[in-house]
Amino acid sequence: MTDSGIERTWLDAFRVRRTVPAEVVAAVRRAMGGDDPDAVAPVAPAIVRPGDSLPEAGVVRLEDGTELGHVDTLPRDTPYGYHRLEAPGGDRLLITGPGRCHLPPGLREWGWAVQLPSLRSERSWGIGDLGDLGELGRWSAQAGAGFVAVSPLGAPNPGPSPEASPYYPSTRRFGNPLLLRIEDIRSSVDGSSLASAGRALNVEPVIDRERVLAVKRQALDRIWAAGPPDRDDFESWRREQGEALRRWATFCVLSERLGPGWQRWPESARRPTGPDARRVAAEEPERVAFHAWVQWCFDRQLASSSAVRRVADMPVGVDPGGFDAWDWQDQLSLAASIGAPPDRFNAAGQSWGLPPFIPHRLRSADYRPFIDTLRAQLRHAGGLRIDHVLGLFRLWWIPDGGSSADGAYVRYPTDELLEIVAIESHRAGAIVVGEDLGTVPAGVRRELRRRRLLSTRLALFERVPPSRYPRQAFAGVTTHDLPTIVGTLSGADLADQHDAGVTPDPGALELLRRRLQSAAGTGVTADARELGLALHRRLAASPAAMVVATLDDALLAERRPNLPGTTSAQRDNWSVALPLPLERLTRDRHVRSLVRALEREG
Repeated sequence: MTDSGIERTWLDAFRVRRTVPAEVVAAVRRAMGGDDPDAVAPVAPAIVRPGDSLPEAGVVRLEDGTELGHVDTLPRDTPYGYHRLEAPGGDRLLITGPGRCHLPPGLREWGWAVQLPSLRSERSWGIGDLGDLGELGRWSAQAGAGFVAVSPLGAPNPGPSPEASPYYPSTRRFGNPLLLRIEDIRSSVDGSSLASAGRALNVEPVIDRERVLAVKRQALDRIWAAGPPDRDDFESWRREQGEALRRWATFCVLSERLGPGWQRWPESARRPTGPDARRVAAEEPERVAFHAWVQWCFDRQLASSSAVRRVADMPVGVDPGGFDAWDWQDQLSLAASIGAPPDRFNAAGQSWGLPPFIPHRLRSADYRPFIDTLRAQLRHAGGLRIDHVLGLFRLWWIPDGGSSADGAYVRYPTDELLEIVAIESHRAGAIVVGEDLGTVPAGVRRELRRRRLLSTRLALFERVPPSRYPRQAFAGVTTHDLPTIVGTLSGADLADQHDAGVTPDPGALELLRRRLQSAAGTGVTADARELGLALHRRLAASPAAMVVATLDDALLAERRPNLPGTTSAQRDNWSVALPLPLERLTRDRHVRSLVRALEREG
């Protein structure tokens, strides 16, 4: 049996070569199902560009069904896509792409990074919604911004207590109903009392997703029961979406019947092709249609929310008890978690609770799960941030029962995955940003640059001034997982960590403080306002193609949106609203000063 891409040694964050114990290698193999990848995928996919020779002569069938006949070379006018080669050696996938992602020449934009749930307006029902995103986009366009980078919008696992983290979705293919603006859905229903109840939730500084879900679900149920006026348009869209939407809607109804978490369901319900899924479709067709309609409403609102380029955010994985894991359980390892080995910032390592794709099984499925995920993420988007893009090269697998340190790196078919990213990037006309922070193996950034993915560069991490950032970069100060400017300068982030039960590291925060002061060129006496303006002014003048500012920094927030390594019992991660509602944010004096600082020449 082959090793399935398991790396037997690896270089840690301290540049020490580590050897993976034999028992860990065996555990990772078991987590992959224990099968021989050569038996599962006897004929590997091939990357063949127009004009290139085929692996062997045979009949080529294009993605649209067109047959090119028996050839030994792919014709030069072959369109990019996913074609089939039928040859004596076996039927295989031909991945035919441009080799590089879409990247407009001379790109030079600035924009905002926003955690959408925290962006509340006076019209919100306790949580930022797609209507708020549209308003932010229109104001940003008027202010000269070129994009808005938005937190992941995937639906959480259905149930009365929605997961707060957007990086732990039930699915990366369908949208979060909590983010719908109910009043923008056409209806004859009088929803004024529900609207008042929803807006009353805005007084709470912390987003209460359970209460938001209760009032929005009641409103959606009423609209559906009254008969939405656009039913014909919805049914036409529903047919276009096909089987994936039907399975998602069925999964939602099963979750209503059986509770969240499909792994606890009866055996007959644990597969999309099982008898319970078929029974639901027969017994509750209107309820299945309702959940499909909710996604249609989401799709329409998302399409109208992008006055500027929306940079979508694709999480590295999904909830093991959610829809994507239920739908693709044959390609995912449900006996392992993605994570990270111990490093300078986390001595214990990290386990994210997300099941990894099994590389050879993903290949044997002709990469459909990966392709479908990319297409869903890029719908109505002009850009895509790939969270933990290093996962397209290798992932740290932690077998069930082991600690975060008891894992191993598993290699992925990088060339094929990046070729698929390039195809989907060109089809959508979308820029691709790789989140390549942390310990980056040698050669990774060079390959991402060659493939025209923008590298992520943060002033908190960089040891060179913004003037020396690469051209092909997405540059900013911080992210949702790192301290804000105010939290760094004032030391408030240390108090936040202490309150959450995390042992703070004053030395690490001092290092970050010095880096910001150096990058801004302001010295040690500048306050957060002065330093923030100077820092973003330097970022705007840098060579980086895209420069981003977080709305948390724009509003001088002390607390970061998320403190890694903490649970909801320790801290209200992903749930703290921005200090000002959207209407006041756009008029705020410091925000307007920051907009001027972000203006870019050239």
